[in-house]
Amino acid sequence: MRIFITGSSRGLGAAMARHFAQNGHDVAINGSADWDGLNSAADSLREIAAGQILSIFADMSDYEVARAAFGQIADAFGGLDLLINNAGVAHIGLFSDMRPPLWQSLIAINQLAMLNCSHLAIPLMLKEQKGHIINISSIWGEAGASCEAVYSMTKGAVNSFTKALAKELAPANIRVNAIAPGVMDTEMNNFLTQNERKSLAESIPLGYFGHPNEIAKAAQFLIDCNYITGKILTIDGGLI
Repeated sequence: MRIFITGSSRGLGAAMARHFAQNGHDVAINGSADWDGLNSAADSLREIAAGQILSIFADMSDYEVARAAFGQIADAFGGLDLLINNAGVAHIGLFSDMRPPLWQSLIAINQLAMLNCSHLAIPLMLKEQKGHIINISSIWGEAGASCEAVYSMTKGAVNSFTKALAKELAPANIRVNAIAPGVMDTEMNNFLTQNERKSLAESIPLGYFGHPNEIAKAAQFLIDCNYITGKILTIDGGLI
Protein backbone atom coordinates (compact mmCIF):
# COMPACT_ATOMS: atom_id res chain seq x y z
CA MET A 1 0.00 0.00 0.00
CA ARG A 2 1.19 3.53 -0.86
CA ILE A 3 0.47 6.03 1.91
CA PHE A 4 0.84 9.77 2.47
CA ILE A 5 0.43 11.17 5.99
CA THR A 6 0.51 14.94 6.48
CA GLY A 7 1.94 16.42 9.66
CA SER A 8 3.75 13.19 10.43
CA SER A 9 7.13 14.13 11.87
CA ARG A 10 5.80 13.74 15.42
CA GLY A 11 2.74 12.97 17.50
CA LEU A 12 -0.20 11.06 16.03
CA GLY A 13 1.16 11.29 12.49
CA ALA A 14 4.51 9.82 13.49
CA ALA A 15 2.77 6.94 15.30
CA MET A 16 0.74 6.13 12.21
CA ALA A 17 3.77 6.40 9.94
CA ARG A 18 5.70 4.00 12.15
CA HIS A 19 2.83 1.52 12.21
CA PHE A 20 2.52 1.42 8.43
CA ALA A 21 6.28 1.42 7.80
CA GLN A 22 6.69 -1.57 10.11
CA ASN A 23 4.04 -3.41 8.14
CA GLY A 24 5.89 -3.07 4.84
CA HIS A 25 4.03 -0.20 3.19
CA ASP A 26 5.49 2.70 1.20
CA VAL A 27 5.06 5.80 3.38
CA ALA A 28 5.49 9.48 2.57
CA ILE A 29 5.76 11.70 5.63
CA ASN A 30 5.40 15.46 5.78
CA GLY A 31 6.13 18.50 7.91
CA SER A 32 6.41 22.23 7.31
CA ALA A 33 7.97 23.74 10.43
CA ASP A 34 10.91 21.59 11.52
CA TRP A 35 13.25 20.42 8.74
CA ASP A 36 15.61 18.59 11.07
CA GLY A 37 12.74 16.93 12.91
CA LEU A 38 11.24 15.68 9.66
CA ASN A 39 14.54 14.27 8.44
CA SER A 40 15.15 12.61 11.79
CA ALA A 41 11.70 11.01 11.66
CA ALA A 42 12.37 9.76 8.13
CA ASP A 43 15.71 8.27 9.15
CA SER A 44 14.07 6.46 12.07
CA LEU A 45 11.43 5.00 9.77
CA ARG A 46 14.02 3.78 7.28
CA GLU A 47 15.63 1.71 10.04
CA ILE A 48 12.45 -0.36 10.43
CA ALA A 49 10.79 -0.07 7.01
CA ALA A 50 10.49 -2.78 4.40
CA GLY A 51 8.99 -0.35 1.87
CA GLN A 52 10.03 3.08 0.63
CA ILE A 53 10.10 6.14 2.89
CA LEU A 54 9.67 9.55 1.29
CA SER A 55 10.17 12.80 3.20
CA ILE A 56 8.32 15.92 2.02
CA PHE A 57 8.98 19.29 3.64
CA ALA A 58 6.06 21.41 2.44
CA ASP A 59 3.17 23.59 3.60
CA MET A 60 0.16 21.68 2.33
CA SER A 61 -2.17 24.66 2.87
CA ASP A 62 -0.60 26.20 -0.27
CA TYR A 63 -2.24 24.47 -3.23
CA GLU A 64 0.67 24.83 -5.65
CA VAL A 65 3.15 23.60 -3.04
CA ALA A 66 0.85 20.67 -2.34
CA ARG A 67 0.57 19.94 -6.07
CA ALA A 68 4.37 19.67 -6.32
CA ALA A 69 4.41 17.34 -3.30
CA PHE A 70 1.86 15.03 -4.90
CA GLY A 71 3.99 15.01 -8.03
CA GLN A 72 6.87 13.71 -5.89
CA ILE A 73 4.64 11.00 -4.45
CA ALA A 74 3.38 9.91 -7.87
CA ASP A 75 6.93 9.76 -9.21
CA ALA A 76 8.25 7.78 -6.23
CA PHE A 77 5.33 5.42 -5.60
CA GLY A 78 3.53 5.32 -8.95
CA GLY A 79 0.23 6.17 -7.27
CA LEU A 80 -1.49 6.55 -3.92
CA ASP A 81 -3.76 4.17 -2.00
CA LEU A 82 -4.24 6.00 1.30
CA LEU A 83 -4.16 9.68 2.27
CA ILE A 84 -4.26 10.56 5.95
CA ASN A 85 -4.96 14.26 6.48
CA ASN A 86 -3.38 14.55 9.91
CA ALA A 87 -1.73 18.00 9.91
CA GLY A 88 -3.39 20.22 12.47
CA VAL A 89 -2.85 22.92 15.04
CA ALA A 90 -4.80 24.02 18.12
CA HIS A 91 -5.12 27.27 20.04
CA ILE A 92 -6.49 27.76 23.54
CA GLY A 93 -7.89 31.15 24.43
CA LEU A 94 -11.02 33.25 24.34
CA PHE A 95 -12.37 33.86 20.86
CA SER A 96 -12.85 37.54 21.76
CA ASP A 97 -9.08 37.81 22.32
CA MET A 98 -8.17 36.27 18.97
CA ARG A 99 -7.33 38.29 15.86
CA PRO A 100 -7.89 37.37 12.19
CA PRO A 101 -4.31 36.24 11.43
CA LEU A 102 -4.56 33.61 14.19
CA TRP A 103 -7.87 32.11 13.14
CA GLN A 104 -6.83 32.28 9.48
CA SER A 105 -3.77 30.18 10.40
CA LEU A 106 -5.96 27.57 12.12
CA ILE A 107 -8.29 27.43 9.13
CA ALA A 108 -5.39 27.13 6.69
CA ILE A 109 -3.73 24.23 8.49
CA ASN A 110 -6.81 22.38 9.73
CA GLN A 111 -9.06 22.86 6.70
CA LEU A 112 -7.29 24.16 3.60
CA ALA A 113 -4.49 21.58 3.80
CA MET A 114 -7.13 18.82 4.00
CA LEU A 115 -9.00 20.25 1.01
CA ASN A 116 -5.83 20.63 -1.06
CA CYS A 117 -4.53 17.15 -0.33
CA SER A 118 -7.87 15.47 -0.89
CA HIS A 119 -8.36 17.29 -4.18
CA LEU A 120 -4.92 16.23 -5.39
CA ALA A 121 -5.21 12.64 -4.15
CA ILE A 122 -8.54 11.93 -5.83
CA PRO A 123 -7.24 11.82 -9.44
CA LEU A 124 -4.55 9.33 -8.41
CA MET A 125 -7.19 7.12 -6.82
CA LEU A 126 -9.70 7.49 -9.65
CA LYS A 127 -7.15 6.05 -12.06
CA GLU A 128 -7.28 2.77 -10.14
CA GLN A 129 -10.92 3.04 -9.01
CA LYS A 130 -9.97 2.53 -5.39
CA GLY A 131 -8.49 4.37 -2.45
CA HIS A 132 -9.09 5.63 1.05
CA ILE A 133 -8.92 9.05 2.69
CA ILE A 134 -8.79 9.32 6.48
CA ASN A 135 -9.16 12.76 8.07
CA ILE A 136 -7.96 13.32 11.62
CA SER A 137 -10.63 15.32 13.41
CA SER A 138 -11.21 15.82 17.16
CA ILE A 139 -13.91 15.15 19.71
CA TRP A 140 -14.28 18.93 19.90
CA GLY A 141 -15.49 18.94 16.30
CA GLU A 142 -18.61 17.26 17.65
CA ALA A 143 -18.90 18.51 21.22
CA GLY A 144 -17.23 21.94 20.99
CA ALA A 145 -14.70 23.14 23.55
CA SER A 146 -14.76 26.35 25.53
CA CYS A 147 -11.72 28.50 24.71
CA GLU A 148 -11.17 26.46 21.55
CA ALA A 149 -14.01 27.88 19.48
CA VAL A 150 -12.14 28.24 16.18
CA TYR A 151 -10.35 24.91 16.58
CA SER A 152 -13.71 23.26 17.26
CA MET A 153 -15.17 24.97 14.18
CA THR A 154 -12.38 23.69 11.94
CA LYS A 155 -12.79 20.13 13.19
CA GLY A 156 -16.56 20.31 12.79
CA ALA A 157 -15.90 21.22 9.17
CA VAL A 158 -13.59 18.20 8.86
CA ASN A 159 -16.47 15.98 9.98
CA SER A 160 -18.98 17.48 7.53
CA PHE A 161 -16.49 17.32 4.66
CA THR A 162 -15.76 13.68 5.46
CA LYS A 163 -19.42 12.68 5.34
CA ALA A 164 -20.15 14.60 2.15
CA LEU A 165 -17.05 13.50 0.23
CA ALA A 166 -17.67 9.88 1.21
CA LYS A 167 -21.03 9.96 -0.60
CA GLU A 168 -19.46 11.65 -3.63
CA LEU A 169 -16.62 9.16 -4.00
CA ALA A 170 -18.31 5.90 -3.00
CA PRO A 171 -19.28 5.01 -6.61
CA ALA A 172 -15.55 5.08 -7.49
CA ASN A 173 -14.73 2.71 -4.61
CA ILE A 174 -12.91 5.48 -2.73
CA ARG A 175 -13.80 5.50 0.95
CA VAL A 176 -13.58 8.57 3.20
CA ASN A 177 -13.63 8.36 6.99
CA ALA A 178 -12.40 10.35 9.98
CA ILE A 179 -10.92 9.62 13.36
CA ALA A 180 -11.82 11.94 16.25
CA PRO A 181 -9.22 11.58 19.02
CA GLY A 182 -9.86 12.68 22.56
CA VAL A 183 -7.06 13.66 24.93
CA MET A 184 -3.90 12.02 23.63
CA ASP A 185 -0.48 11.84 25.25
CA THR A 186 1.37 13.90 22.65
CA GLU A 187 3.49 17.05 22.56
CA MET A 188 0.32 19.07 21.93
CA ASN A 189 -0.53 18.63 25.63
CA ASN A 190 2.94 19.34 27.01
CA PHE A 191 1.81 22.79 28.16
CA LEU A 192 -0.30 21.21 30.92
CA THR A 193 1.06 21.20 34.46
CA GLN A 194 1.14 17.93 36.41
CA ASN A 195 -1.92 18.97 38.39
CA GLU A 196 -3.77 19.89 35.20
CA ARG A 197 -2.86 16.54 33.63
CA LYS A 198 -4.08 14.70 36.72
CA SER A 199 -7.36 16.63 36.78
CA LEU A 200 -7.94 16.09 33.07
CA ALA A 201 -7.17 12.37 33.30
CA GLU A 202 -9.68 12.05 36.15
CA SER A 203 -12.38 13.55 33.89
CA ILE A 204 -11.90 10.72 31.37
CA PRO A 205 -13.98 7.62 32.23
CA LEU A 206 -11.07 5.27 31.46
CA GLY A 207 -8.86 7.47 33.65
CA TYR A 208 -5.87 8.16 31.41
CA PHE A 209 -4.67 9.92 28.26
CA GLY A 210 -4.78 7.91 25.05
CA HIS A 211 -1.54 6.69 23.46
CA PRO A 212 -0.83 7.73 19.84
CA ASN A 213 -0.64 4.06 18.87
CA GLU A 214 -4.39 3.84 19.48
CA ILE A 215 -4.95 6.19 16.55
CA ALA A 216 -2.71 4.04 14.35
CA LYS A 217 -4.81 1.01 15.33
CA ALA A 218 -7.98 2.94 14.51
CA ALA A 219 -6.62 3.84 11.07
CA GLN A 220 -5.78 0.19 10.44
CA PHE A 221 -9.30 -0.80 11.49
CA LEU A 222 -10.86 1.62 9.01
CA ILE A 223 -8.60 0.31 6.25
CA ASP A 224 -9.47 -3.30 6.98
CA CYS A 225 -13.25 -2.79 7.10
CA ASN A 226 -14.17 -2.21 3.47
CA TYR A 227 -17.84 -1.52 4.20
CA ILE A 228 -17.19 1.59 6.31
CA THR A 229 -17.33 5.03 4.70
CA GLY A 230 -18.54 8.45 5.78
CA LYS A 231 -18.05 7.69 9.47
CA ILE A 232 -16.37 9.57 12.34
CA LEU A 233 -14.63 7.07 14.64
CA THR A 234 -14.29 8.54 18.14
CA ILE A 235 -11.29 7.39 20.22
CA ASP A 236 -11.61 9.21 23.54
CA GLY A 237 -11.73 6.85 26.51
CA GLY A 238 -15.45 7.62 26.93
CA LEU A 239 -14.97 11.38 27.44
CA ILE A 240 -17.92 12.58 25.34
